Amino acid sequence: MALGLSPIQESGSVVRGSESAKEVGEDVGGLRSKGALGLLIEKQCLGDKGAVNGEEGKIEQRHRQHGKRKETFKKQPLNQEIVLGAFCINRDLETNKSSVVMGFLVNNPSIMKRDDAQDNSNLHTKKSIPPYMKAISGSLGGIVEASCLQPIDVIKTRLQLDRSGNYKGILHCGATISRTEGVRALWKGLTPFATHLTLKYALRMGSNAVFQSAFKDPETGKLSGHGRFLSGFGAGVLEAIVIVTPFEVVKIRLQQQKGLSPELLKYKGPIHCARMIIREEGFRGLWAGVAPTVMRNGTNQSAMFTAKNAFDVLLWKKHEGDGKVLQPWQSMISGFLAGTAGPICTGPFDVVKTRLMAQSREGGELKYKGMVHAIRTIYAEEGLLALWKGLLPRLMRIPPGQAIMWAVADQIIGLYERRYLHAAI
Repeated sequence: MALGLSPIQESGSVVRGSESAKEVGEDVGGLRSKGALGLLIEKQCLGDKGAVNGEEGKIEQRHRQHGKRKETFKKQPLNQEIVLGAFCINRDLETNKSSVVMGFLVNNPSIMKRDDAQDNSNLHTKKSIPPYMKAISGSLGGIVEASCLQPIDVIKTRLQLDRSGNYKGILHCGATISRTEGVRALWKGLTPFATHLTLKYALRMGSNAVFQSAFKDPETGKLSGHGRFLSGFGAGVLEAIVIVTPFEVVKIRLQQQKGLSPELLKYKGPIHCARMIIREEGFRGLWAGVAPTVMRNGTNQSAMFTAKNAFDVLLWKKHEGDGKVLQPWQSMISGFLAGTAGPICTGPFDVVKTRLMAQSREGGELKYKGMVHAIRTIYAEEGLLALWKGLLPRLMRIPPGQAIMWAVADQIIGLYERRYLHAAI
């Protein structure tokens, strides 16, 4: 017996009423739009009679093809799930074979709902991108981003640490650094910054995928808006504690050093810097400013992942796992827009984080005792706008950085989808 989803052939009589098999066939042909289930059963049998599920009675078949004749057969009671049926019984006079074709519609909501849920579950399983793949895509995107945008990060740090007004703006700061310290000074701290971004994006993308899997509906496989938001926040908190804080402490200490001669610098490199901090301040010194960093990164990533998905759907009709691969310029637009909200909302956290990380016990007591004390002190001494110092260079760095990272990551994820997911379907 063969099962399929083909429409019923045009011949035969109808089980109920005076409808013709052609009309039933047309109904079956439109099943896709009605959400019902169409089946075609074909049975080859010897002799003059065949048995299929149906009510007691006989069906007369008009011969429509050359070499065919009338045939009768007996039927069994209809199953309650079948609402219409049409039968075609043809007999070939030369081979003495009868062909019984039965088509019917099934209208059982519980069966259809169960089948739909199973199909959705199967699709979700097939189209799920493993967290390690997202981690790899994020790390490669981080390397490219760090190489392109390190000078802007150096300028941002110098502006945030400038209390005497030596720098008049972004261009003046960059020109001053190049003139007094050399062009290479704009890439100070690149090694810890690139390593930090690579590890950070790997942990961010991978952990976000794990959190999203935990928040997905087990039946439908769908992720709600608040689930996506919480997944991003969890990924941001995790990266802030494990990677961001110690790496940024080292990076900021290196970036705040001024001078051309290496022997005059306190920190000779990232490893030497980390060793000096541990020796002078203990291991806790590497986690200076962890509280504002957690608040900044958690808020940033919850907003970024939610906005990136929203812009992908809104602008490009792209849904995760659908096999559609965005062009790099499309990913850059979505990533750029998604990266704009975070810096504006988290400006004070970023300023406080930088101040806490930059201070050391070398001069005696620490000026800032913690996040709240730092916010109050900066507001009292420098005014409210000082809490958003360095916002412009942050906006020049973070949105373009997200654009670069997502352009790389989306291509890698898209390649994986096409090669390993949809190729298997």
